Amino acid sequence: MADYPIISDVSAHLVKILRQKMCPEPIPSPNNIDVSSPAEQDVDYILGLYLYDVREEGEIAVPPFISVSKARLQKPPKPYSLYYMLFINGSSQMGLKAHDIQKIIGRAAQIVNDGSVINPRTLQPWMQVDEGPIIVAPAKISLEDKVRVWSAINKPYQISLFYKVSPVLLSSEIIVDTARVTKADFNLDVK
Repeated sequence: MADYPIISDVSAHLVKILRQKMCPEPIPSPNNIDVSSPAEQDVDYILGLYLYDVREEGEIAVPPFISVSKARLQKPPKPYSLYYMLFINGSSQMGLKAHDIQKIIGRAAQIVNDGSVINPRTLQPWMQVDEGPIIVAPAKISLEDKVRVWSAINKPYQISLFYKVSPVLLSSEIIVDTARVTKADFNLDVK
């Protein structure tokens, strides 16, 4: 099961694929793509990836513990959804024109859509239990909700892409060692 850095690992993975496929065209350098908030000032990158929400998914009927070995039980992982915004840095010193911004947004959408399935084992190779894929999909939110995200960071709305990444399974540290059965007594009453 994935350990707590999985959220950061997902962000790093998304930035990595964007850097690999967007440079040198339409973005000149991998350093021009970064995990950041649009609220940060005096940063010089062109494309930012902003994690703006993390939500625990609804209650699923799961057992209180799952078996991880013959004598160990662990609380099952919790599924989370990560909500990201891909945005153009308005304070960048690159002097981008409207058609440059549209090319960057279009290419970023193409790359994220093509890499929309993430194998958790590529993020955390030491995982002992295989998990299902993490899916990157466009977040189905209205323009008003997008404007609210921008307003929450005191910035005017600008064109940006919004994604939901799920399920991201976060493991529990609670492990119970169980005693092995070494002796069993059976009684049979015959009447």
